[in-house]
Amino acid sequence: MFLFRRGAARVTPAQARQRTTDGDAVLLDVRELAEWNAGHAPGAVHAPLSRLLTGTALPTAAQDRPLVVICRSGHRSQRAAGLLTGRGAEAVDVKGGMNAWVTAGLPVVDERGSSGRIA
Repeated sequence: MFLFRRGAARVTPAQARQRTTDGDAVLLDVRELAEWNAGHAPGAVHAPLSRLLTGTALPTAAQDRPLVVICRSGHRSQRAAGLLTGRGAEAVDVKGGMNAWVTAGLPVVDERGSSGRIA
């Protein structure tokens, strides 16, 4: 069974923001629920890597769309992007993850839509 393809394309946080705000791609956050609840990019869709590894389908909002995959530092998202590409999805990884997203000055919200933080 093919679970991980090395070398998935990577984009910067600014490129990720551009691709997802233009409406052609979905920002897919693969962190666990507690991390997501503490802070995530506005408009992102949540699908933890732990669930993707079990074969769980993508959320409806992320199906049949190009995916820009993000986690905290870029390691899990790189793995997820490879996994999803192996399943036939168009997926790229955000280099540096949410840590780089915050460093780039991009917005983060919590589960209530208030200003969030990266846990």
